[in-house]
Amino acid sequence: MTDSWSSSGLDVHLGWQPSSGRTGLAAAIRAAIRDGRWQPGAAVPSTRALAHDLGVARGTVTRVYADLAAEGYLRTAQGAPTRVATAGSLPQSAPRQAPRDPAPRWDLRPGRPDLTAFPRQAWLTATRRALLRTPAAAFGYESELGAPELRDTLAGYLARARGVVADPARIVICHGFSHAIAVLSRALSGLGVGEMAFENPSLDLYRSIAAAQGPRIVGVDVDAHGIDVSALDSPAVVVTPAHQYPTGVTLAPPRRAALARWAGDSGAFVLEDDYDGEFRFDRQQVGALQALAPERVVYAGTASKTLAPALRLAWLVLPRSLVEPVRAAMADSGSRPAVLNQLALAELIDSGAYDRHVRRSRAEYRSRRTRLLAALPDSVRPHGIAAGLHLLVMLPPDGPSEATALAACRRRSIGIEGLSGHWMTPNAPGGLIVGYAATPKHAFTGATRNLVEALAEITP
Repeated sequence: MTDSWSSSGLDVHLGWQPSSGRTGLAAAIRAAIRDGRWQPGAAVPSTRALAHDLGVARGTVTRVYADLAAEGYLRTAQGAPTRVATAGSLPQSAPRQAPRDPAPRWDLRPGRPDLTAFPRQAWLTATRRALLRTPAAAFGYESELGAPELRDTLAGYLARARGVVADPARIVICHGFSHAIAVLSRALSGLGVGEMAFENPSLDLYRSIAAAQGPRIVGVDVDAHGIDVSALDSPAVVVTPAHQYPTGVTLAPPRRAALARWAGDSGAFVLEDDYDGEFRFDRQQVGALQALAPERVVYAGTASKTLAPALRLAWLVLPRSLVEPVRAAMADSGSRPAVLNQLALAELIDSGAYDRHVRRSRAEYRSRRTRLLAALPDSVRPHGIAAGLHLLVMLPPDGPSEATALAACRRRSIGIEGLSGHWMTPNAPGGLIVGYAATPKHAFTGATRNLVEALAEITP
């Protein structure tokens, strides 16, 4: 039988049979070094500890070490631990391939905040407070709905900042918005919802995620006043009413009322994606649509735009009838955000640091949008309200194509997105979706200058 052994202070593994004696032990250590399991320069167990763990005389281990040192496998020194002296023959991994799309020098991709502005000190403080205040039981297998502390905090914050009718028992914490829409789509499919409508244009990624859960996806056109509510004929619809993505328009008040009324009359569900509702620049933020019909509208929010996407924190405020179906879908998904991140976000909001960070970010992004608009040539037409992290730029009807504009940007290593991939209908107009938040503050002037120069190359 092969023995596995561990020594005091070091956990290691060997395949060794006592019947093979000293010769077999030496061979087992050589194999461990050649296979790379004992790394070059690493300390090996002391002769006393190894002899104790293997149940052999210390002299046996001492002689084995001496033989291996003479062969060049081990390195010994008076008063110091014995260490591995050679790398042996390590298994080789395949060469690491270069990324298919290297990071652009000038990052104007939409939907991304300035990660260099992440409030590290405030987050560290919030994490420390959470660790000190939270009982050990909170770090076990948590509820499918999420940490109670964050759900309680979000209920107050969303009511105060976004006008959401929020009850902690109806809030579920998700592993990012992609997870949220997948879970909700699965729950709706289980209730017999066979079709979901999306704004046209909208983000293709989320349409694909929803479709993968079963519902058929249809598009409903967006104009200068938001989604055409009169064209809705589906049992569920996903909308971005505060700041439509990617056109940048806001859902006009009459249509907000009409959408809430339509949902109540038809029994349909509305998913309100409030992805950047905190960033309205021209006046007081538009409140959440959810408050008009809390039993028909699912409110979705996220920390990806205010803090960082890597936190993987999003939330749904659910109608009562969807709480149990979504909880079951969450359990089936097996994916939940880290509890410590949930607790830290709750502390960040409760301390007021989250509001301060949002206000600082709002002022910075407002300034960037203003500077970008001032720099753009007259030949292009910016669209959308003064809000959010992106600006839609439409190209001249008789001017260069979207593909030409994207190629000019690529030549200057500008990361940017085109509008055409967001449409659900063919031959739709093209444009550029310019994200002005992702670039670090010190690089924004350079990014703007390069974009303007790229546009100057292709427009009169």
